[in-house]
Amino acid sequence: MSQEQVLADWKGREALAEEMIPLIGRLYRDKNIESSVYGRLLIKRSVVNVLKAHRFVRQVEDQELSVFDTFPVLQALDKMDVNSAHVDVGKLAVKFRKEGNGASLEDFLAEELAPVIGAEASQGTDVVLYGFGRIGRLLARLLIERTGGGQSLRLRAIVVRKGKAAKDLEKRASLLRRDSVHGSFRGTIRVDEENQAIIANGNMIKVIYSDGPDQVDYTAHGINNALVLDNTGIWRDKEGLSLHLKSKGVAKVALTAPGKGVKNIVMGVNHGDIEDSDTVLSAASCTTNAISPVLKAIDAEYGVTNGHVETVHAYTNDQNLIDNYHKGDRRGRAAGLNMVITETGAAKAVSKALPQLEGKLTGNAIRVPTPNVSMAILNLNLDKPTDKETLNAFLRHQALHSPLQKQIDYSNSPEAVSSDFVGSRAAGVVDSLATIAEGNRCVLYVWYDNEFGYSCQVIRMAHRMAQCTLPAFPKATRHPDA
Repeated sequence: MSQEQVLADWKGREALAEEMIPLIGRLYRDKNIESSVYGRLLIKRSVVNVLKAHRFVRQVEDQELSVFDTFPVLQALDKMDVNSAHVDVGKLAVKFRKEGNGASLEDFLAEELAPVIGAEASQGTDVVLYGFGRIGRLLARLLIERTGGGQSLRLRAIVVRKGKAAKDLEKRASLLRRDSVHGSFRGTIRVDEENQAIIANGNMIKVIYSDGPDQVDYTAHGINNALVLDNTGIWRDKEGLSLHLKSKGVAKVALTAPGKGVKNIVMGVNHGDIEDSDTVLSAASCTTNAISPVLKAIDAEYGVTNGHVETVHAYTNDQNLIDNYHKGDRRGRAAGLNMVITETGAAKAVSKALPQLEGKLTGNAIRVPTPNVSMAILNLNLDKPTDKETLNAFLRHQALHSPLQKQIDYSNSPEAVSSDFVGSRAAGVVDSLATIAEGNRCVLYVWYDNEFGYSCQVIRMAHRMAQCTLPAFPKATRHPDA
């Protein structure tokens, strides 16, 4: 193609992507339909991000997908009586291309989306963030991002201790507005001193000051039957977390850390253990969330005899900025200057989600001088032999088409480094080019955004607890060789 043809092709795709954005927004606002392309969300995305989502498909599916394929799917959805669903328009477009068998797109979609045709909208659930640190602010961003549909989780308040600064509200709003790792907040934020609230993209978020989880009357703020997401890490057992339930207006509590005496849930792995009667749950740790989905898939396909998990983890706020006293071994040394060997309970904690791996895994961790994105190296002995190509093909399918597609992502870039995975919504991303497999032994390298990817897992668990998880289409499939 000539230079003129290349530019004309780009301009045509760009123009069509511009037409898609109002459709995507209307489907979300009016019908609570989240649209995506191979797991890449399209709602509230720019024209370039829409085009990049389509380009991603070429990397992982070895075939082209363009806005010319997905735009008709969005147009058809706009005319259908569908409601409250996550629709991957990219996968549906490819499936229609392969399996349409002469049917019209409208008839094909009517069959694919039959369960949600004429469905009623679900009711929203009030959410309270107890604590507003690294994870709390990312949870706030994710909750605000999804309020357009108005029928799932609604962030109503954050609870913090009163700061010593004169402009406490402004400082907390500023931390939400700007983030050194994750960039600027997508939207507008202002402080409402009169109502003691932060207003973000039209969401009025009450800022409540309290010194204890059992000392708040949420009903006084119009909050009822709320789900509290405790991201302070102070209360980690059932007794401590149950203090939240003593506050008026609270129905359930989720901990964003490993819990003691409560179910530790890793979405995609043991979320089936969540019962309607559960009032206190834990979302386990970021590392447990990163490795458990991959281990579940590998164990189901090949069987895990035993193995070792080595975590190369970004430094965290519990380490010292410069050398100083710390109750933990080695963590008192300057985080930004040293690699620090430390312990991790993630390998043992996997058995809480995957009991069949009890006693089969050991683990250790190295904290490194980067602020975010970590890697887990899984050195596994398998019950059945495999090779690199076969193993990667299996993991690629898990990332794209299996029930674990939200938890496992897949990278085949020879230039990918840790910063490229900032903002990854998956629990973990398999670096396929680093895979080692020979006979009954394999080594897998799994990247994970230990802040954002983990926060996405917490939100998925919150949806499950609130019973407002959107059904996903097209339905996941088994691996062809399974």
